[in-house]
Amino acid sequence: MSKLLRVNMTDLKAAFEEVPEPYRLWGGRGFTSMVTAREVPPNCHPLGPNNKLVIAPGIVSGTAAPTSGRTSFGGKSPLTGTIKESNAGGLSSQKIARLGIKGIIIEGHPEEAGKFWLLKINKDGAEFLPATDLVGKGMYEVCRTLWERHGKGVAIIGIGPAGEYRLTNAGICVNDPENTAGRYAGRGGMGAVMGAKGLKAIVIDDTGGPGVAVADQTRFRAAIKKLTEASLKHDVTKKEGALNTYGTNVLANIMNEAGGYPTRNFSGGRFEMVGQISGEAAREIIQKRGGVGTTGHPCHPGCIIQCSNIFTYPDGKFHTSVLEYESVWALGANCGIGNLDDIADLVWACNDVGLDTIEAGATIAVAMEGGLLEFGDAQGAKELIHEDVRHGTPLGRIIGNGTEFTGRAFGVVRVPTVKGQAMPAYEPRVVKGIGVTYATSTMGADHTAGYTIAPEILSVGGKADPFNPQKAELSRAFQSATAFIDTSGYCLFDAFAVLDIPEGLEGMVESCAAVLGTNWTVNDIGPLGIEVLKAERGFNEAAGFTKAHDRLPEFMKYEPVPPHNTTFDVTDEDLDKVHAY
Repeated sequence: MSKLLRVNMTDLKAAFEEVPEPYRLWGGRGFTSMVTAREVPPNCHPLGPNNKLVIAPGIVSGTAAPTSGRTSFGGKSPLTGTIKESNAGGLSSQKIARLGIKGIIIEGHPEEAGKFWLLKINKDGAEFLPATDLVGKGMYEVCRTLWERHGKGVAIIGIGPAGEYRLTNAGICVNDPENTAGRYAGRGGMGAVMGAKGLKAIVIDDTGGPGVAVADQTRFRAAIKKLTEASLKHDVTKKEGALNTYGTNVLANIMNEAGGYPTRNFSGGRFEMVGQISGEAAREIIQKRGGVGTTGHPCHPGCIIQCSNIFTYPDGKFHTSVLEYESVWALGANCGIGNLDDIADLVWACNDVGLDTIEAGATIAVAMEGGLLEFGDAQGAKELIHEDVRHGTPLGRIIGNGTEFTGRAFGVVRVPTVKGQAMPAYEPRVVKGIGVTYATSTMGADHTAGYTIAPEILSVGGKADPFNPQKAELSRAFQSATAFIDTSGYCLFDAFAVLDIPEGLEGMVESCAAVLGTNWTVNDIGPLGIEVLKAERGFNEAAGFTKAHDRLPEFMKYEPVPPHNTTFDVTDEDLDKVHAY
């Protein structure tokens, strides 16, 4: 039977509880959002004692289901003021689930300000250990130290200096099978919430844990067989397919050709140096350098898509993992930087200090537009992270508080944010559906909230004209389906296969139903996703958000973006239809 672990940082007590009925059928994002909506006052200060950090594995995490190692982190976002869920791969989800824990709720505030603790969780319960000697340390060193102390193979959830400073762009790091610090629940500043709770790190040891109870093993085995076969058949997700061969950065050339690859703070849609920073270029460099470098790398045990990579220095030694599409774009093209070694330095720095790479790249680009640096100044960008953010200087605190904060500090008009969160690597004036998702997501600009790029650019799940502004129904469908996938524990990249292969979709839903003992079918995906979205929208409305916040920044309505010279022309009326359930 699954349990709930409630952690009180005021009293330094942790106790297991029975899972309340309203949370029983939820995992991942569904769990974090339902808990946040019911237990967190919408108007509380995100860094105050009344906010909570909710951590949850997905429904199928910890089972034999393929590619099911996502951990969700939720609460009220200090970056946006909205409800937030951000998820990551790595080791934590499966280990939490195998301890029989459905979710961890961290609440309260430490009585002694500035003191940090380590929470260790195993089959015997949870204990608090001083983390004084870890304070100020980057996540690479923290991961190494904690494996030495608590055993090779334990899962580590932690924050870097950015989280300790409670900067609103602080992410939460999860270690991967090689114990590197490259798996981040980056978006929304949940690392600042963890820092405000006085938690430097959580260690999870699932040795001797009870495992995950599956209500219907026969149905479960049949379901995961369907999903596995679909994933290994689809051109995007199969072995030696697009993601496995080139990683997520296979999209760089594709988006650049489409004219939707934001460049130099969203001033253009094509980057002249894209060929130097693409997934194809990274693979060639990795193969040439040898050593520990590799493509087709899994971020957690049981991943069959294996879209990660390990990028090396010229001598073949470890440099960083992973060079994702979003990270390479944000710290590369968006800042006018066209060298993968420089970008790898910046990714490593963000991972160590504890910053979301998307928000960091968008922030630095806005600062460049504001005159702090020249576009293309890689060395200056590195110094901002290593010298200023890491050490909490006044400038570092501006940069560490994100794109919108930095735009105000430097008087910049072109600030590509929605509800305070920076836009990812898709130009919404060119790909209108993703623009609708950016505008209407419950969590600020977020491509993963409703990835309409699939039909608009990749012709996956059908074909949609990216320039057609009437995308309310498309975005709604993708947002509700995504809410379900984020709840399941499956990787969002499974969506590529299940969108095109009906049996794969059946396998995804039926495996969740088999674990829980429900009768869910594919017809339940939409309603279940809408239920999550309604809980999130209800929280936001109570926090003061209205339809007027579901809008893109003004400059995108009047400033045409080359090469297509288009603006964002989706009407407010169409944007308001997305959540008219």
